[in-house]
Amino acid sequence: MDGVRLQKYLVLAGAAPSRRKAEELIRAGRVIVNGRVAELGAKVYPGDEVRLGRRLLAPPRERLVIALHKPKGYETTRKSRSGAPTVYELLPDVPGLHPVGRLDRDSEGLLLFSNDGALTERLTHPRYGVKKVYRVWSRKGTPPPDLLRQLERGVTLRSGEFAQALKARPKEGGAVITMTEGKKREVRYMMKAIGYPVERLLRVKVGPIRLGGQKPGTWRELSPAELKALDLAAFGPENKR
Repeated sequence: MDGVRLQKYLVLAGAAPSRRKAEELIRAGRVIVNGRVAELGAKVYPGDEVRLGRRLLAPPRERLVIALHKPKGYETTRKSRSGAPTVYELLPDVPGLHPVGRLDRDSEGLLLFSNDGALTERLTHPRYGVKKVYRVWSRKGTPPPDLLRQLERGVTLRSGEFAQALKARPKEGGAVITMTEGKKREVRYMMKAIGYPVERLLRVKVGPIRLGGQKPGTWRELSPAELKALDLAAFGPENKR
């Protein structure tokens, strides 16, 4: 591959979870390129030797983004404390591959994975406003319009935290809720706060990427067109990293 910035190389090699952490490693003098302490702004070229301390880093594969249809009952973690199966049992073994956000064990649907920490940060941090869409069902059925508008105005959860949907619209047996953040079990807590506890939760969209008809338990690599659309949603038209 052509020369890449050292920060990006470290992220793609699985040595740092994000560009910011990679920069911290470089500033701390822990990254060695061809036997010399590296500086911010350095580039890595084919054949260069890169070390983190004494550890030799394998050349990273090109950026990878995977879409998994997470089934119910799987935990978004590498090792389960409860003994439940984990999403990594369904995925290929790729160094540095990590979840872009999370879904709790009882939730289903679209879960992205990537080896690009900068992309993950942009897709998950609320300040970047990338939308996530959830289809929810409740035993009590479809909430009335006034309660859905309440979700859009915001509700105070039992924890004391304020949570707000970007959009909430009725759907048979429940609702479709659009969020720009994804705190643990937040959508479930919000529905419970309006008196409509969730029976089933399915994430159907992250930014421009849709779950579509993908079967539970299966994964696929995003197409070049999907990657381009995802970068546009995450980084904007100038794609500054």
